[in-house]
Amino acid sequence: MYATDSRGHAPAFLQPQNGNSHHSSGYVPGKVVPLRPPPPPKSQASAKFTSIRREDRATFAFLPEEQQAQRESRKQKRHKNTFICFAITSFSFFVALAIILGISSKYAPDGVALSGFRVEAVDGVKLNLLDDVSSWKPGDQIVVASTDYSMYQAEEFTLLPCSECSRFQVKVKETPQFLHMGEIIDGVDMRAEVGILTRNVVIQGEVEDSCYAENQCQFFDYDTFGGHVMIMKNFTSVHLSYVELKHMGQQQLGRYPVHFHLCGDVDYKGGYRHTTFVDGLSIHHSFSRCITVHGTNGLLIKDTIGFDTLGHCFFLEDGIEQRNTLFHNLGLLTKPGTLLPTDRNNSMCTTMRDKVFGNYIPVPATDCMAVSTFWIAHPNNNLINNAAAGSQDAGIWYLFHKEPTGESSGLQLLAKPELTPLGIFYNNRVHSNFKAGLFIDKGVKTTNSSAADPREYLCLDNSARFRPHQDADPEKPRVAALIDRLIAFKNNDNGAWVRGGDIIVQNSAFADNGIGLTFASDGSFPSDEGSSQEVSESLFVGESRNYGFHGGQNKYVGTGGIDQKPRTLPRNRTFPIRGFQIYDGPIHLTRSTFKNYVPTPDRYSSAIGFLMKNSWQITPRNNISLVKFGPHVSLNVFFGKPGPWFEDCELDGDKNSIFHDIDGSVTGYKDTYVGRMDNYLIRHPSCVNVTRWNAVICNGTYAQVYVQTWSTQNLSMTITRDEYPSHPMVLRGINQKAAFPQYQPVIMLEKGYTIHWNGPAPRTTFLYLVNFNKNDWIRVGLCYPSNTSFQVTFGYLQRQNGLLSKIEEYEPVHSLEELQRKQSERKFYFDSNTGLLFLYLKAKSHRDGHSYCSSQGCERVKIQAATDSKDISNCMAKAYPQYYRKPSAVKRMPSMLTGLCQDCGTRQVVFTSDPHKSYLPVQFQSPGKVETQRGDPSVISVNGTSFTFQNVGVLLLVVNACSVPFQVTERKDFLLPNVSRMEEYLKTGIPPRSIVLLSTRGEIKQLNISDLLVPLGLAKPAHLYDKGSTIFLGFSGNFKPSWTKLFTSPAGQGLGVLEQFIPLQLDEYGCPRAATVHRRDLELLKQASKAR
Repeated sequence: MYATDSRGHAPAFLQPQNGNSHHSSGYVPGKVVPLRPPPPPKSQASAKFTSIRREDRATFAFLPEEQQAQRESRKQKRHKNTFICFAITSFSFFVALAIILGISSKYAPDGVALSGFRVEAVDGVKLNLLDDVSSWKPGDQIVVASTDYSMYQAEEFTLLPCSECSRFQVKVKETPQFLHMGEIIDGVDMRAEVGILTRNVVIQGEVEDSCYAENQCQFFDYDTFGGHVMIMKNFTSVHLSYVELKHMGQQQLGRYPVHFHLCGDVDYKGGYRHTTFVDGLSIHHSFSRCITVHGTNGLLIKDTIGFDTLGHCFFLEDGIEQRNTLFHNLGLLTKPGTLLPTDRNNSMCTTMRDKVFGNYIPVPATDCMAVSTFWIAHPNNNLINNAAAGSQDAGIWYLFHKEPTGESSGLQLLAKPELTPLGIFYNNRVHSNFKAGLFIDKGVKTTNSSAADPREYLCLDNSARFRPHQDADPEKPRVAALIDRLIAFKNNDNGAWVRGGDIIVQNSAFADNGIGLTFASDGSFPSDEGSSQEVSESLFVGESRNYGFHGGQNKYVGTGGIDQKPRTLPRNRTFPIRGFQIYDGPIHLTRSTFKNYVPTPDRYSSAIGFLMKNSWQITPRNNISLVKFGPHVSLNVFFGKPGPWFEDCELDGDKNSIFHDIDGSVTGYKDTYVGRMDNYLIRHPSCVNVTRWNAVICNGTYAQVYVQTWSTQNLSMTITRDEYPSHPMVLRGINQKAAFPQYQPVIMLEKGYTIHWNGPAPRTTFLYLVNFNKNDWIRVGLCYPSNTSFQVTFGYLQRQNGLLSKIEEYEPVHSLEELQRKQSERKFYFDSNTGLLFLYLKAKSHRDGHSYCSSQGCERVKIQAATDSKDISNCMAKAYPQYYRKPSAVKRMPSMLTGLCQDCGTRQVVFTSDPHKSYLPVQFQSPGKVETQRGDPSVISVNGTSFTFQNVGVLLLVVNACSVPFQVTERKDFLLPNVSRMEEYLKTGIPPRSIVLLSTRGEIKQLNISDLLVPLGLAKPAHLYDKGSTIFLGFSGNFKPSWTKLFTSPAGQGLGVLEQFIPLQLDEYGCPRAATVHRRDLELLKQASKAR
């Protein structure tokens, strides 16, 4: 069976690469007929295998006798099955929009270029794209992704004939309903993905007009019973290329558009000379997932589109799938489904209770609501060049199974997923997702529902933590997981939520997210040994010039950004926007730049912030260095204030928020610590208050004391610095209702503290030294009834096995003075008059790296108290002023730095999804009449080099489009009396392959150059009389790039600041062939192939 495609080629079968070159007897090209409940009387339901450009659509089905013959044949020819699909000529399957596409809107940016998009529904709308799409033909269907917060702004279009289109252009029939960005905005690549859905071979499920029978019709008003393709093990080869699958999948387990079912190793480890792959598929309007990788390793999935699907789209199922590579795939409009708890939305979660125990009602936020475009259930997989462009919950979700699940249950894993190093993660983009663009955290429940745990099997579970080690062995060194080149924008909640350690995020950009990046540790003392997370060479943009468009389920609109104009918003008008968010730590933020964090009357907006309503610990080992804040950052950091979202700010983590400003790049004070302004545990008299941050800047040395009590539920602890008794800190405790509540205040070292309770004193109390270096110390006095007797012991707790070593008994002394003389010995003093038990906590051993504890183990003091008193143990009134000490600084407060840090911030100016290309950043500063009268110049900045113009007239720069680094070949100043001379220069003076940058200053009544700008890229002559300002970007050559633009403003007004990013050294410019382009993505793909 052959079909001729619309490209004029007869596609051939891909030949098997492993064994025979003929079809095995198990292969018949045609449709697979799924068993399904009878539909309403209409037609026989089926899945169709069609060639869409032929009138005769072949349909095949296996009769029962044929099925029996097939089974017998398979028994005789094990490992001889071959699955092959038709292929068309290879071409681009998804590219990026190269110009803003949208409708006239008050939310659209000012100054849409005259050479850009105009909606003219009569003749169709022309799209400029980044890549050669000459193989896309009239009648093809394409999809343009959302570039706003709502994934429902993705739109489908039909291509029209377009004889005048270049190979980078197409014309579409429909009028766009939403704004789609086609530019790099504020240094971040926000260009919409454009994918072609049409293929010359179609596998299509036949559907009814409405939902029927047992197909979850309470959630869907359309038929969700489609076709499915299942590939099982022992095949000779499987290569699926350039096929369209529509109306495939079912809301039943195991029925997916493409399903690799328990195939085992499908690369060289399975005996295959050529890796099994899926290439160039278009899976759309699917009823259950896109591609399911189930118990299968070493599969390559590339250039595949998954659009408008139910449930996780690219789905790794049982938590054992490894060495799979996903390369340059696009997933968008990933909607909730019903199959697994993690697929479900709120209503599905609470309604579907047949698999929970008893009367348990699932909690959507913690049991469900995790549907993701890329569901990666094992870290040892590779993601390169993928785009997750809109999901109900997450774009890319890495989770960690405690043990294999589903049909893989019972298999023994050689290594735990949560200990396994991360595969390759390079150059992926995530946007228009609600919960998070990238999510690294959690696992799934691996036990059936029971009275002990009534939740459903495979619901979301919070027990797993990613802590990769060499060879997945916790006794060996950690191996840092590398997230390299992530672009995350317009995600409602988090651009990325990353929990675990060690993890490094680098060369990444975050823009227009509710929260750009959140770091959370892999646990907390004493459950982990201490890990770290680092972000470097990255850009954070609070609110960009992508203003969005109100529609497509975008609920929230308000004013914001540096210009306080209307824009769509994450969450709602009051949600506090943060660039980098600290949960606990330790973290390191370095060589990063923050731009456009401007609060409004409705909300706070800060570059750095903390997790709100945080009951957990925060470490003083959070380090920040070499960061840069743009001119439109009003709050470098913000510690929260009582009110919406922050509530009362009274949880333990809220109060102890802190970080170390290593070089002063945040505060201007080198080697200082920044905490909440009302935290007197970390203060000294020379500290500096920053009221607008709700912060205090102090210097000194800091650590934590971890206090754990037994059998004392709902007990609050008050800790007081002897120097500030009028400012105690009350801690509610972590796990307050548990049998072992814990408290973890940050304390200044070499100081004295007292601890009190709002109930009877605990009979058993543990004090752990956390983040103490050798010889670090504090003195503590714990409040007890005066008739209490004590047994105090010291020991090293071995975290791995819970055993104690080197146990020593504390002995009592008779006075505080004696205790002070013997502070290095194991001594305690009980002052029965005040009720305070005094002892010194002094570290005896070295601490390595990011470990919470010493290399010998966790230094722990256990206090066993015996008393029959039930009185409240609060000794504050007796302790002070007796033990009051005058406040003093351990270290001298540094002077404030002068001048700007020259080496701070990321060294990258632009973050794109095609990092092998060079882009030239160009910025125009165009003053209006008032600014001109004040003497403000007109400025053109090229890659940071400014060219100023103080006169009334025109500044023109010519830049070599083929030179990297950039080269300004000529500057021309045309003063007002000589503006007419510019006409001749534009005609003859500009060499080919040149970028032309033009900016006016002051009012020029007659600028007669409109016709001369057309050869330089202007779409058509424009009226340039009586304009306040004119800016033009053009190109001299035989090619008209999409970036050519003309901006004008009314008389008396300027254009403000405009920023553009112009690609250099394009072949289309006619540039000489450069040396081999370095493609890191292709190198990594090759590396992944070898690893497979």
